[in-house]
Amino acid sequence: MFEKNPSCIAGCFELRPRVMHDARGRFVKVFHKPAFQALGLEAEFSEEYYSVSKKGVLRGLHFQLPPHDHAKLVYCVAGTVLDVVVDLRTDSQTYGQHAAFELSAEAANMVYMPRGVAHGFYVLSESATLVYKVSTVYAPDADAGIRWDSAGIQWPDAEPLVSLRDQGLPPLAQFTSPFTLAGGQS
Repeated sequence: MFEKNPSCIAGCFELRPRVMHDARGRFVKVFHKPAFQALGLEAEFSEEYYSVSKKGVLRGLHFQLPPHDHAKLVYCVAGTVLDVVVDLRTDSQTYGQHAAFELSAEAANMVYMPRGVAHGFYVLSESATLVYKVSTVYAPDADAGIRWDSAGIQWPDAEPLVSLRDQGLPPLAQFTSPFTLAGGQS
């Protein structure tokens, strides 16, 4: 039901669902609990939301701190984005490294992220709608992030449209990570 492609970040995958086409258009199943369980992925999601952003917008790099950290599934239902995941797990061989994916409504591909990573994206199309499924409920006190330009990512634009909040996030080098591969605090 889903093609699971590994990335350089342990536990982070690009998923490609089966897309059904006919004269009316197309149909895409983005989640199926038994299939996710069979693939060893989180299958209990607590919230789902979406963002609509215009070309040149960069959102991120965001995450929630333990005990409210979460696995996340993201996909585009309109437009195209450069989606990026940064490993924040201190005992990971890829700590501080990132994986990038081009997500689009046309490709219907998704990114599955484990707990302990930061997430951000840059809008490549005129606008994009990105859907997020997360395994924990949003906790404002646990909401955190690192600066978008501090993890060695080659974004398409050196001066993207970034929120004031995201401009004020600490750089990766100044962030003391509480994350580990086991999902516990370090």
